[in-house]
Amino acid sequence: MDEELAARRRELRDRSRLVYGHGRSDAAEELRATGEWCAEHGISQDVYGAGEFIEGFERKVAGLFGVEAGRFMPSGTMAQGIAVRLWCGPGGHFGMHPTCHLELHEQRGYHHLFGLRATLIGPRHRPMLAEDLDAVKEPLALVIVELPTRENGGQLPGWDQLAALSEAVHSRGAGLHLDGARIWEARAGYDRPFDEIGSLFDSIYVSFYKGIGALPGSMLLGERSMIDEAIVWQRRMGGNLYTMLPNAASAARRLDERIEAMPGHVRHARAIAGGLGDVGGVRVIPDPPQVNMVHIELDLGPDEALAARDRVAEETGLWLFDGVGSHDAPGRVSFEFSVGEAAMAVPDDEIAAAFRLLMA
Repeated sequence: MDEELAARRRELRDRSRLVYGHGRSDAAEELRATGEWCAEHGISQDVYGAGEFIEGFERKVAGLFGVEAGRFMPSGTMAQGIAVRLWCGPGGHFGMHPTCHLELHEQRGYHHLFGLRATLIGPRHRPMLAEDLDAVKEPLALVIVELPTRENGGQLPGWDQLAALSEAVHSRGAGLHLDGARIWEARAGYDRPFDEIGSLFDSIYVSFYKGIGALPGSMLLGERSMIDEAIVWQRRMGGNLYTMLPNAASAARRLDERIEAMPGHVRHARAIAGGLGDVGGVRVIPDPPQVNMVHIELDLGPDEALAARDRVAEETGLWLFDGVGSHDAPGRVSFEFSVGEAAMAVPDDEIAAAFRLLMA
C-alpha cells in the first residue's frame, strides 16, 4: 500500500464510528476516570502485589469462580506460562487445541523458556472434545481448554460436552486449565454462573483488557498452594512490578459493569447475525453466534474488501473492520467482529444495511 493511500485511510478511520469492540479508546480519559475512581473509593497502592486493594480484588475474582486464591499479573502470556510450568514441571508434556494462544502467538515460549513439550489435540475448526483425547497415547500432565475458541469464531463446546471433556481429562490423571481470556463472554453464552464453569477446571486464567476493556492485566486463579508458587515464578520472570495499581484499578472499576452488560452484547451479536443472513456474499461463523464474537466471511478479495469498507465509511460514517485475513477459498476474506459498547450504540438493521452496501 502506498503512503498516500495509507494516510487517507487513517484519516477516514479517525472520523468514522467504529462498530466493533468497545470503540475508540481514549488513553487520557481512561487514566482520568481510573484516578477519580481510586479517589472516590479510597484505593491504596500495592507494593510488589501486597496491599489491601489488590488483594481484595484478587479475593473477589477468585470468589466468582469458587477457587481459593488469585494473583494479578501484567499479562496472560506470563500467567499461562507460569501455570503450565507449575503443572508440568521441568521438561513436562501438556496438550492444547491447535489454535491455542500458546502455540500461535507466543513464539512457543513454553518450549524455549521451560523446555516443555506440547501435543495439539483435535481439529482446528471446532473446540476440543472428550473423544479427541483418544488419539493421545502419551501421558499428559495438563490439558488447556480455551472458552470460547477465538480462532474459529468464538465457538463453545456444548455444556455437556465440556463436562465430558473435564471428566475425560481428569480420568487420565491430568490437570485441566482454563484459558479464560474471554471467559466473561463464555459465561454469557452458557448462561451459567462463573463458579459452575470454574468447578470443571483446576486452574484458570482471566483477562481484563479484552471484553472488560480495562488497561492490560490478567489473573491466575487456583488453589492457594499453586498461587503461592506462581508468585515466586512471577518474580523470577520479572512480572512482580513495584505496583500494578493503574492496571488493577482499571480492571476493578470496569469489571462488574461489563459483566452485567455481556448478555446484552451476546443478544445483539445474534440479532446482527440474523440481519446479515440475507446479505449475499456474507457468512457469519458460527451462525448463530455462541458468544458476542464471530468471524465474518466476505466473497471479496483483500483489495476489494478494503476498498468497499472505505466506501461504506464515506457514505455511512461506519467503520466495519480494520484488516482482513486470507481464506482457504480463493476470492474470499474473513475478519473478526466483536460486539461491545460500539455496536450496542448502532441498531442491528443499520449494521445490516452497511454490509449490504459493502457487498453492492
